[in-house]
Amino acid sequence: MTPIKSANSPITYFVSRTGQAEWVLFIHAAFVNHNMFNAQFAYFKNTYNILAIDIIGHGQSTDTRKGDTIDKMSTWISDILKAEHIDKVHIVGVSLGAVLAQDFANRYPCAVRSLACFGGYDINHFDAKMKNENSAKQKLMMLKALFSIKWFAKANKKISAYTSQAQNEFFDMNIHFPKRSFMFLATLNNMVNKHKTRHRSYPLLIGCGKFDIPMELEAIKAWKSSEPYCTAVLFENAGHCVNMDAPQEFNRTMEEFWNGAAG
Repeated sequence: MTPIKSANSPITYFVSRTGQAEWVLFIHAAFVNHNMFNAQFAYFKNTYNILAIDIIGHGQSTDTRKGDTIDKMSTWISDILKAEHIDKVHIVGVSLGAVLAQDFANRYPCAVRSLACFGGYDINHFDAKMKNENSAKQKLMMLKALFSIKWFAKANKKISAYTSQAQNEFFDMNIHFPKRSFMFLATLNNMVNKHKTRHRSYPLLIGCGKFDIPMELEAIKAWKSSEPYCTAVLFENAGHCVNMDAPQEFNRTMEEFWNGAAG
């Protein structure tokens, strides 16, 4: 993957091209980086053009300026698509990446070929009680990080992944998350319950792992209820980061979804 520093934002993105194939954009979870999709990059590199990003404050996207916040990610992604001459893109988001993927789809629906969100929730209809519970858990995790990133990463890997291999891979990325980058997440709520869900001109896939937290399972169930024509999938041997826990099943699922979208 070739790293490219965006001209007008703090974002570093990564590109792998293969002829005239369709483009796929991968957006990673919080506290890690684009490398959480390594299994997908290896699997799809010969059949799709791949675009991946490091979210602000993560990975190589830490060269920030005053006023840079996470709610600007959609604008920055749009600028990257224009710079790379990409008209339409399949978008895959996991956890925090699913929030950003939806926000981009809300703002730039014409650029979306398909949308796939895992370990996330419907940001246009996020229940207030669930939102408060989620915020409380996030604050507790942040307190751990303030004491020790290593302590934080050890606790976070068990929440974020189910298999021991995926947990270790998550930890190895999480340990490099800078404490100062928490401040970039402060405007995350600016994307929640700000838009009404319009008619989608693209297919939607949602899902999570069987061993994710109960609140996530409830969120996917509620999302499927509000958008019954979307495709929902439950990964049997996975937790929160399904693409890391069950990469082969995840890759097959994406392949089938994109082939259906093309049809």
